[in-house]
Amino acid sequence: MTTTKEIENLLSDYRSWLKDKTNLREVGNSWVEITTPFLDRHNDALQIYARANNGGYTLTDDSYIVRDLESSGCNLESEKRKDLLKMTLNGFGVRMNGEALEVQASSENFPSRKHNLIQAMLAVNDLFYLAKPLVQSLFFEDVVDWLDESDVRYTPKVKFTGTSGFDHLFDFVVPKSPRKRPERIVQAINRPTRDQAESFIYAWTDTKNTRPLDSKAYAVLNDSEQTISASVLDALRNYEIEPVIFSKRKDVVHELAA
Repeated sequence: MTTTKEIENLLSDYRSWLKDKTNLREVGNSWVEITTPFLDRHNDALQIYARANNGGYTLTDDSYIVRDLESSGCNLESEKRKDLLKMTLNGFGVRMNGEALEVQASSENFPSRKHNLIQAMLAVNDLFYLAKPLVQSLFFEDVVDWLDESDVRYTPKVKFTGTSGFDHLFDFVVPKSPRKRPERIVQAINRPTRDQAESFIYAWTDTKNTRPLDSKAYAVLNDSEQTISASVLDALRNYEIEPVIFSKRKDVVHELAA
């Protein structure tokens, strides 16, 4: 059984890791480059840029995420994908400025707005990256189709505030049912790497104490292009998150549809 003290220690360690692994560099006359410890799909550290603006701050990814996806053959021009992109960004309070992901921040909310921008970058990258450019469907869409076909009642793209004060966007929330099933949080993870698993683990552990005591979390893992490593499965289970390998998704339908 995970204790509150254990979670508090983990969150404290996480904040220390963020501080120690974040580097700053002035670029140009007004921008500061922020190198974060979060990795993109190339295993490069994500970078964002900040500058003072009308008494506040502008934070941007300088178009990195969208241009990287497009250069890899991922077309974002269809209406369905534009709607999905907009819905994902809205969940984090992030907007598009041309091809750049951007937020406005004040001195008071700078940490949370920075957090939201980075999480939006990770979410969009994971949501739209296709290992094969000619594949037409997205993994998120595949999970939606599965939930619909299985008669699972859900609300997509729901944001909860964690004990840290940071907001976390979850792909699906299945409400508590009359059959005494608890609230269920479901996250679709297209690239089930250790980093992606740890990102969801942090979001869930930070949020868990703000949700009903019996709430459960599920991570739906795409195994169409790679075998899911034991370290990813173990990491999720260690934090009471149920891993669902997509090819074996029928095993958990009764837990979500009830």
